[in-house]
Amino acid sequence: MKNTPFILIAVMVLGTVLSSCFKEDETAKDYAEWRDINTAWFDGQASLQEGGKNYYTIVTAPWDPTARVLIHWFNDTAKTQSNLKPKFTSMVDVKYYLRLYDGTAIDSSYMSTSPGDSLFRCRLNTGVIEGWGIAVPRMHIGDSCRVIIPYNVGYGATASGDIKPFSTLQFDIKLVGIPYYEQ
Repeated sequence: MKNTPFILIAVMVLGTVLSSCFKEDETAKDYAEWRDINTAWFDGQASLQEGGKNYYTIVTAPWDPTARVLIHWFNDTAKTQSNLKPKFTSMVDVKYYLRLYDGTAIDSSYMSTSPGDSLFRCRLNTGVIEGWGIAVPRMHIGDSCRVIIPYNVGYGATASGDIKPFSTLQFDIKLVGIPYYEQ
């Protein structure tokens, strides 16, 4: 009888874990076709060529070789290479557009007025999807990029607003500043 509370707690924890596993399996089944389309589109973008060269640079996270994003710079990086680059722990100010793989517009910082006109401020290692922590530290202030983020470093198997589970995301990002930069 002394172990009864511990057994009840263990059964409740086990039940919660098992039900979340079943929910993930259901989500994976319900969105299997969407996931496959998004994955195929990402793979197609990774092999996209322009003028005999890869259009996107594949950037892999230093902490996980399976975590990767695609980046295409719109600006001449030779002109920004001497500008500051954020660290993984940096706070950054960016302007961005977010679309799904099919071009469906989802979000934009251009609707924001705080902390400044059209700016979105975030810390790269907290509060944003992992793909941002992989891509943005590769940018210098003044760089404008298209970043393609697969679902495994995006929102994963979870929906977020108009974003379905297993969605590949297209961000057009301009790195405007690095407030509170510490060397």
